[in-house]
This record gives sequence, structure tokens and C-alpha cells, in this order.
Amino acid sequence: MMMENIEVNDLITLRKAHPCGGHEWKVVRIGADIGLECLTCGHKIFLSRRDLSRRIKGSPVRSTPQIPQES
Repeated sequence: MMMENIEVNDLITLRKAHPCGGHEWKVVRIGADIGLECLTCGHKIFLSRRDLSRRIKGSPVRSTPQIPQES
């Protein structure tokens, strides 16, 4: 699935709005749980990979361009 494509600083949209009204979240941590920060109010949450895969809407947006490695 698309969970392998998520990296730190990616922007994602969740299906349900946060109580502050925001849908946009920034990925701040990758591990057993995924750390997210609301872009509207700054609240941080942790979701399991399974919960995030159920709640995510669309595909993640890269907030930082990937620099190709030179050999």
C-alpha cells in the first residue's frame, strides 16, 4: 500500500476533520507509530500504521524535494 511512501515532513489529508477544523497534517515521526502535527492548530497525535492507512485520504504530498544522490 502507500504506507511505504510516507516520509518525515510529508503533508497528508485525513478523512475526518480535527476538532479545530483542520484536515491537513504534517508527518513528524516514522516508527511503529506515525507522529502527525495538525497544520491548523499544531496539536500532535500518534497513530498506528494500521489506523493511519484507514484514515488517510489521497496520497501524501512531499513538502521537501528529494535530491538525487550522485555516485
